[in-house]
This record gives sequence, C-alpha cells and structure tokens, in this order.
Amino acid sequence: MTVNLLILLVLGHFVGDYPLQTDRIATEKCPGCDKVLSWRWWLTAHASTHGFLVACITGMPLLGLAETVAHIAIDLGKCKGQYRLGIDQALHLFCKLIWALLVASSGRFPSWIH
Repeated sequence: MTVNLLILLVLGHFVGDYPLQTDRIATEKCPGCDKVLSWRWWLTAHASTHGFLVACITGMPLLGLAETVAHIAIDLGKCKGQYRLGIDQALHLFCKLIWALLVASSGRFPSWIH
C-alpha cells in the first residue's frame, strides 16, 4: 500500500508541476518576476494546488498543509538560485516519500488505496 500511495503522490506532483502550472505561474511565482499579480499570490496558488493534491490523495488535510508550506520553501530556494531544477524536483519527491511514510506509520491509508 505504501508503494501505491507513493506512486500516486509522485504522479500528482508531476500533474501539479507541469500540466497545471502555466508558463506564467512558473515565471511569476518568483520574487521580482511578477507582472500581473504579486509573486506571493502565484507561489501560494501553485503550492496550494500541490497541497490540495496531497490532501486528496492521502485523505489527510494536515499533510496537504505541510505540502503547501514545503512546496513554497522549495520553490523559493529555486527562485533565489540556491539550486537548479534537478535538486528542486528531488526535494519535492523526497517530501512525497515523507508523506507516504507518515501515512504508513499512522495506518490510516485511504480506503481506495490497495
């Protein structure tokens, strides 16, 4: 079950980071690159999309909130040039592993994950 949950979280991550993230969001979520809305709105909306996906997949809204906060921190680091795309994606995927292990340790798998 943990592997199935991890696979769903990883797939959800790629849906949130690629099809659901427009070029405008990808650019304007970084401080100083915003033109239409404040970068804070873009980054919060993008990270909250990821948080929503995690909450829906795991059935645990608090993990969704944790994902939102972690996603903001990781993306800000990338925006500030602290690391590039590969490290950014590795950090995001590491979070998904943590969420899957937390769900497994709680024994509270969503009923639809087998």
